[in-house]
Amino acid sequence: MKTIGLAALPETYENYIWVLYEEAANASSETGQAWVVDPGESEPVLGFLKEHHLSLQAILITHGHHDHISGVEDLKAAFPQVTVYGPKVANLPLADVHVEEGDKITLTDTLTLKVLNTPGHTQDHIAYLSDADSKMLFCGDTLFTAGCGRLFTGTFAQFAESILKLRELADDTKFYCAHEYTMSNLKFAWLVEPENAALRQRIRDTHINYPQPWQGAQSSLGLEKATNPFMRFDTPSIRSKLIERGAQDTPESLFKTLRLWKDELDQSGALNQVDLSGVPEHTTF
Repeated sequence: MKTIGLAALPETYENYIWVLYEEAANASSETGQAWVVDPGESEPVLGFLKEHHLSLQAILITHGHHDHISGVEDLKAAFPQVTVYGPKVANLPLADVHVEEGDKITLTDTLTLKVLNTPGHTQDHIAYLSDADSKMLFCGDTLFTAGCGRLFTGTFAQFAESILKLRELADDTKFYCAHEYTMSNLKFAWLVEPENAALRQRIRDTHINYPQPWQGAQSSLGLEKATNPFMRFDTPSIRSKLIERGAQDTPESLFKTLRLWKDELDQSGALNQVDLSGVPEHTTF
């Protein structure tokens, strides 16, 4: 049985383009298959496909922002057989198949992706979740390592609901997002919840080498549930701090207050001043 490989190709805007591929048994004489998630540029993908003797079969789009779709046209020109899947709400002209919650996309005999509607970052945002055996989540800009996307055309109520939907998935689900903002997100997480022992451990264990290509999962949903403040916005330790900042005790208001708190620190540059090098192994509160 052929195994599915995964590679994250860096591009502009600190994006990652995810490539799933099923390599040929004999790469010198055969061509393997590949599938790409959110190609904001075509050059990194074309180079990877050529190097590994791969033929592109499908492109999976999570939402219509240019840094997720700008490479689609060139990839379709290079591989006319490719099928482009995109969110039904957006009705993107470059998509061949428009998908929504519950739809399934069969990539191979052993790999099927289910579509989840995850609006918030944009109204049209979707994610792709693999079958029960492999448990892979490609979530675009809805959820990041230790953070989440900003709000553009969605609503805070939608975003909170989407985060809670992802939180219901199994802890061992492997997690693949579209940007590399881990250290900045960890700085904010540390400001929000310095008493979190799992977060302190994650900070000490995290070493990012972007723009080096990434192999394998960035994280697991279990780790995100334990350390990502946006997956923990209604837990007691964070909830009380958000209410002190004026939030109402509803998912929408709590999430909105947390997201706006981070937006404020991003815009002011305050997160750049946070030093994680001295995060202690044990902290007494």
